[in-house]
Amino acid sequence: MGSPMAANLVAAGHEVAGFDLVADCPTGVSKAATAIEAATGADVVITMLPNGAILRAVAAEIIPTMSKGAAFVDCSTVDVESARAVADDAVSAGLLPVDAPVSGGVGGASGGTLTFMAGGSDAAFAKAQPLFDIMGQKAVHCGPSGNGQAAKICNNMILGATMIATCEAFALADKLGLERQSMFDVVSTSSGYSWTMNAYCPAPGVGPQSPADNDYKPGFASELMLKDLRLSQQAAKAVDADTPMGKRATELYAAFVENEGGLGTDFSAMLPRFEKKGRG
Repeated sequence: MGSPMAANLVAAGHEVAGFDLVADCPTGVSKAATAIEAATGADVVITMLPNGAILRAVAAEIIPTMSKGAAFVDCSTVDVESARAVADDAVSAGLLPVDAPVSGGVGGASGGTLTFMAGGSDAAFAKAQPLFDIMGQKAVHCGPSGNGQAAKICNNMILGATMIATCEAFALADKLGLERQSMFDVVSTSSGYSWTMNAYCPAPGVGPQSPADNDYKPGFASELMLKDLRLSQQAAKAVDADTPMGKRATELYAAFVENEGGLGTDFSAMLPRFEKKGRG
């Protein structure tokens, strides 16, 4: 994700230094030897990291080296507690933190069409917004630090549960003898309308092009959906929220990824999973 985002910033005329333990820097990005080197002297530092523990570790390294008044924009999807802890440390160091997880996947990162869900002060958001406008099509200021992560977690809890329901419905339609195209034509223009049906249909050859038409190679991997669903349940437990659909979606994706061959497939590959299963 970070590589195409950096490439879009370079294409817009920005000077970008990058550091990654695995991936090569895209053309036009100066390769730094360490995260500290990449962050030192930068007006804006953008991170895209796997989890909250790694974010905390990287933040502990780079925050002391960053220039006062610089923006620290974290685009990772992590737990709300980690996002707020890192933001507190950044504010104490005179920085402008923004937690800004994204929606849109690798395709959105490459095309500059991401949606950013941002938490932080008005000043921090204002400093980051011109870069959001380059890397994405929309940025929503959701409130104080941590609220960007809260918005992402809630959004993806809906997404996971809705994809499961969409796949269940197609599998049921198959067994009832209803053709998939007819199913799509009805539901996509009726009360069952949803993003998972209309924009990301899990049935191959139906609706607009989606990973289902590419043998379920990931646009958004099932294990990433599982990660986000687990974050939703961690957050729900922390604030004593009743989320039974989110809980069940988490359980189903856990079984799919860990025991049913779903690892490395798109999260819409729940459809062939349901095709193979009976009532039980």
